[in-house]
Amino acid sequence: MPVNAMTIDVEDYFQVSAFSDHISRAAWDSLPCRIERNMDIILELLHRHDVHATFFTLGWIAERYPQLIRRITENGHELASHGYHHYRASDQSRSEFHEDVYSSKALLEDISGQRIKGYRAPSFSIGANNLWAFDTLLETGYLYSSSIYPIRHDHYGMPEAPRFKFRPRGEQGILEIPVTTATLLGRNLPAAGGGYFRLIPYALSHWLIHRINTLDNESCIFYFHPWEIDPQQPQQTGIGVKTRFRHYVNLAHMEKKIHTLLTDFAWDRMDALFLGKLHD
Repeated sequence: MPVNAMTIDVEDYFQVSAFSDHISRAAWDSLPCRIERNMDIILELLHRHDVHATFFTLGWIAERYPQLIRRITENGHELASHGYHHYRASDQSRSEFHEDVYSSKALLEDISGQRIKGYRAPSFSIGANNLWAFDTLLETGYLYSSSIYPIRHDHYGMPEAPRFKFRPRGEQGILEIPVTTATLLGRNLPAAGGGYFRLIPYALSHWLIHRINTLDNESCIFYFHPWEIDPQQPQQTGIGVKTRFRHYVNLAHMEKKIHTLLTDFAWDRMDALFLGKLHD
């Protein structure tokens, strides 16, 4: 049975893309942060299960909580980049994207003392219209990306992309490791975390991941966010019904579901599973 990759996108509740029209980046420093509290729970949960994970981390978080970054690496986890300000790659010019991925990588490396190999675009925002972003990632020293979600979604997705690891720019290009989907009735369905995992019954998620491990003989790339285990986070006002549902559904059950998931399957870091000798 393949070992799966556990990944966490390290951002706070007010930094999610769905709130970007309601909470300005200029206001971030004035808002109550929950990231340390939530990361304490996640790191303890992973320690309890003896699981090492990959943390795709915002530069904004790293700059303000360097001790948290050191705790991630000291506990044997992989530190990776999620950009600096949580700007979607699809909303940036080439020069803006270059600056974002270069500066966030340099900052994470300065704090941790470790090479940063992986990148995940906020909101899985690399797709058919900005494949040039993979060239920039290679130029700035990344070894892999996990930025494509091969599904149809109103905010992101590239359903025509391969479901498992591939090199979008040819054999000399960067390795892309998409978030995992399961194919049912000819359609790719989300099978690896986020709001979908909170929404559907755990038994269905378990079945989908087991199906990928056995039928496809592939590792599952699972992801979640620290704010997803925090039902006490400040509630946002003035947001739409769909956004409210997507963000807040079943937050109170998420920690228990993650615990069960860690019990039921084998997990490791992205670099350990996909980079081989480059892990060291």
